[in-house]
Amino acid sequence: MMNDLLDKGAVLQRDKESYAIAPHIPAGLVTSDQLRKLADVADKYNVAAIKITAAQRIALVGLKEEDIDSAWDDLGMKPGAAIGLCVRSIKTCPGTTFCKRGFRDSVSIGLKLDDRYHGMNLPNKLKIGVSGCPNSCSDNHTRDIGLMGMPKGWTVFVGGKGGKMPRLGDRLLMNVPDDKVLELVDEVVNVYANNATGKERLGAYINRIGFDEFESMFDLDKFLQ
Repeated sequence: MMNDLLDKGAVLQRDKESYAIAPHIPAGLVTSDQLRKLADVADKYNVAAIKITAAQRIALVGLKEEDIDSAWDDLGMKPGAAIGLCVRSIKTCPGTTFCKRGFRDSVSIGLKLDDRYHGMNLPNKLKIGVSGCPNSCSDNHTRDIGLMGMPKGWTVFVGGKGGKMPRLGDRLLMNVPDDKVLELVDEVVNVYANNATGKERLGAYINRIGFDEFESMFDLDKFLQ
């Protein structure tokens, strides 16, 4: 029963009776129709709260278990990967699409990463942040994989995380062009998927083998050509 609820994206709340659901909202971009549906469903099922999450989702908090299926049917949206050993939402800033400070198109890259990876099963959860400039509004320094836009390309960080023992990501490469950065992320994900043990986060894996060893697994020069 619990696995069924997890598959539905239902997260048990503090009262041990009600649940929260959070639809998947790629790059944090939501339409007016989706907002209306969220509001209508919130009213219909008398939810306790509508919560904007740190992962750029909108959670409906306080659903009864028997209402979960019908709430999803009414929304017509897919669940966000908020729990489990998988790739969570790709946190994305406005970038050059909207922000005057942006150096790189974080929205476009974020959407492509979301399409590639959202919900992919891995040794542990993996979070990705894409920031269009050094202001790092998408927390790229504390994400398992972080992209930071710079005038000459992307700076790529690996192994960051929050939690009780936070870790700043290691800088893997600077000035990666737009047409190479997705390929580099692909290789990082593959190395992690094929080599991490147990429920090891990417940062823990890098700590275990050492950053120099991790870096040596990549032909980094090819991503600068």
